[in-house]
Amino acid sequence: MPLPPALAEFANHHRPQPAPGIEIITTSRYQITLQPDFPIPGPNNVSWVRCRPDEAGEVIGEARATIAPHHLPVMWTLDPETEPADFADHLARFSVHPDPHGAETAVMVLPIDAELSPPAIPGLEIRDALADLATFRSSDAVAFEAFRSEALPDDAESVAKQERRRLNMRAAGRRFQLLATVDGEPAGTGGISVFADGAIINGGSVRPKFRGRGVYRALVAARLEIARGAGVSGLVVWGGDMSAPILARLGFEKVGWRRFYLDTSTA
Repeated sequence: MPLPPALAEFANHHRPQPAPGIEIITTSRYQITLQPDFPIPGPNNVSWVRCRPDEAGEVIGEARATIAPHHLPVMWTLDPETEPADFADHLARFSVHPDPHGAETAVMVLPIDAELSPPAIPGLEIRDALADLATFRSSDAVAFEAFRSEALPDDAESVAKQERRRLNMRAAGRRFQLLATVDGEPAGTGGISVFADGAIINGGSVRPKFRGRGVYRALVAARLEIARGAGVSGLVVWGGDMSAPILARLGFEKVGWRRFYLDTSTA
């Protein structure tokens, strides 16, 4: 089926806006997104770089100076329209290199009328991970295990940040987080943010012991139903090396890319 042009346009050009817990700093040459209660690169990033070649070093220094007081590591996120086209070379001169955990993702879309039935998984339940702190922490723990192969921090400060992030997501009114359990045990998680022109899904992850059962597909199908209920044109996702092939099998099509460069100098 043909892709809705508006969905591809949304996928490639949607810019995040300020929301509870999310600070956006927009200039004519770049945009900074900061989430102090989610202190990892990715949620904290510099994107939409558009400057002259002779301004690249100034842009890097200026953005770093803005971020440094927050003590947050960031990801420089480049897209096909980044200017100058060799901005990655300028980043390298400042010791900013491709993210070792995944230097590129595919921007992928799925039209809202795509056929995607959830698999039959005995004991599967899809829960609202924003319902309470315990469920939200279970969701975070799944993602930590899947993406970072480490235990979720449980010190008081980390837990307080989680609770603020949960409440901010609820307050936004358009952000959802799902937790998949199998026989009551946390198995997978995934988020979705709904906008007027489309819905962005992110953070889809499954614990190693539950992989191969269809949990990932079930989470995508559940989020597609949320998008349908909101009346948007489809789903958008950034698919990495592991997820992009799975997403392609589910019907997602690539319409662009993003490249990531890790900068810890501002932490």
